[in-house]
Amino acid sequence: MQKLLKSSLSALALSLAFAGAAQASALEQFKTFVSSTKAARGEFVQTQLKKSETSKATPPASGTFVFARPGKFIWTYVKPYEQLLQADGEQLYIYDKDLSQVTVKKLGDALGSSPAAILFGSNDLEKNFTLSEAPARADGLEWLNAVPKAKDSQFQQISIGLKNGTPAAMELRDAFGQTSVLTFSKFEKNPSLGAQQFKFVTPKGADVFKN
Repeated sequence: MQKLLKSSLSALALSLAFAGAAQASALEQFKTFVSSTKAARGEFVQTQLKKSETSKATPPASGTFVFARPGKFIWTYVKPYEQLLQADGEQLYIYDKDLSQVTVKKLGDALGSSPAAILFGSNDLEKNFTLSEAPARADGLEWLNAVPKAKDSQFQQISIGLKNGTPAAMELRDAFGQTSVLTFSKFEKNPSLGAQQFKFVTPKGADVFKN
């Protein structure tokens, strides 16, 4: 009888925990994700939405990502062309394989109000973004909006869709009215990463330009 009672109580506690998670707002889920996720990796697909029926559709891009807060990440485009964006916390390296060219920029404050800050930046997101709940959609995700506070941001709004407390999609609307959509898969939180994971090594023969 005691075993049955303990089992019932355990099941009840578990169901209440899941119910609480399901009822958590997108904003609450996102803040929990940011505070609890120091690193992650996964895969992405990026598509550009057409502005109108007459607009030409661009092929989707896909690849992998890995990051460690704050400001360290490797964002690798595999298709339709190979390109690498890598940051070590101080410098941003952009490697175009077809051109055999590396562009180096200071990471600096540029990360602060960019979409990259959502995944890769510090925990102080509300310093650079105004966060708010977004209307419900039929895609099964919980959505929130992040509006950059910086006047010179290239983006008007970033929307984040969460599933079970993890980002599953992002919509990036830029100052020209264009919208890009990122969908994430195989999202792994807090993997074990090597100390030299984010150290950039210039490919042999590549030209290097510093901005």
